Amino acid sequence: MTASVRDELLAAGLIVFDRVGFEAATVTAIRTRARASNGSFFHAFGSKKELAGALFLQVLRHYHAAMLTALNPVPGAEQGIDRLIRAHLEWVVTSRREARYLFEISRSEWDEEVREAQRAQNARLADGIDRWRAPLVARGELLPMTAAMFISQLIGPAQIFCRAFLSGRDHTDPRGEAEMLIACAIRALRPFDRINEQQERVHVSRS
Repeated sequence: MTASVRDELLAAGLIVFDRVGFEAATVTAIRTRARASNGSFFHAFGSKKELAGALFLQVLRHYHAAMLTALNPVPGAEQGIDRLIRAHLEWVVTSRREARYLFEISRSEWDEEVREAQRAQNARLADGIDRWRAPLVARGELLPMTAAMFISQLIGPAQIFCRAFLSGRDHTDPRGEAEMLIACAIRALRPFDRINEQQERVHVSRS
């Protein structure tokens, strides 16, 4: 079986899961959407749940790639916070179906193999962010905290804010609140004296 058939099944799975949810989705609906035979499906995946786990990891890779791209070239403290939050919002809006699957639909009882792969991918994202963050912490430009705490303070509020958009309860583009989310993250992650210094420099440059 070619890789394209597997990719078509994953793409079909994303659409079907998004439309009817995991429980209601069927192998028949997925393979019909992908125009794949029953044999092709079970040659690629042992079950609907196996396909769902592979799809989860694929979507997670796409999201992490978008986030890490925001750190190239390497930015300063506030610029990095700005870029990462905007990258999250942009991905949620432009990859809405994937974002909904990742944050709203994805299952909590993945097999350990999927969980292990998820932990490895999360570690790569944390490492990528920490390579940018660590020198800034050392220079006193970002507050010292664990990687998990930093990411939760940086992206957590944006993820919560986007839930209404992803669920369809609110059709307002969440990118419209980027400035407020960035300002709040800067206050949570930057030392107070550094925020004051930055504000003074902006004031002087505008005088």
